[in-house]
Amino acid sequence: MKLVAETQNSLYLCRKLTKTFMEILKKFWWVGLLAILIFWVIGKYNGIAAKDQEVKRTWGDVESDYQRRSDLIPNLVSTVKGYADFEQKTLTDVIQARASATQVKIDPTNLTPEKLQEFQQAQSGISSALGRLLVVSENYPNLKANQNFLDLQAQLEGTENRISVSRKRFNEAVQGFNTAIVGFPGNLVAKLGGFVEKGFFKAAEGAEKAPEVKF
Repeated sequence: MKLVAETQNSLYLCRKLTKTFMEILKKFWWVGLLAILIFWVIGKYNGIAAKDQEVKRTWGDVESDYQRRSDLIPNLVSTVKGYADFEQKTLTDVIQARASATQVKIDPTNLTPEKLQEFQQAQSGISSALGRLLVVSENYPNLKANQNFLDLQAQLEGTENRISVSRKRFNEAVQGFNTAIVGFPGNLVAKLGGFVEKGFFKAAEGAEKAPEVKF
């Protein structure tokens, strides 16, 4: 009889606790909902922040590859200068384009479409100047046979390929980031976190592939 009484008391206590718990839930259901919402916002924010970091990482690769190309230009100019009759205006254009491009700096935390367009325009200036130099070099067989010139050819070709790849990866990272912050409800979290859309590289008209560097 004692065991039965203890069992009944346990059941009664269990039912009472369950009833009390349900009453608490009815009164404070919003607390649980709020907790779920907070955890969701934190998760969404962390996801956007991770995509933001990926954009910054790939931007670092882009800058590094463009810097590598810029570093090759002085050697190229020095080699070409050895040929006294080489067109000086062509060399001057390359030097000036490089100087202009080095003045364009972008904060990785402020990769706006306007800033990226400015950067791309400056780098396009170098590409155009180099392109004209390469065309002119066709008129100098001795220059084209210069071993240092041939070495620069290989290095510039490799650098142009690396730039193309790094730009593609950067654009993919930006696309993922922008998609995450423009759709609902991610856009609400983005506003809370101060995230804004980032710019991406646009192919020049008629330039479906990276320029080919040939000497």
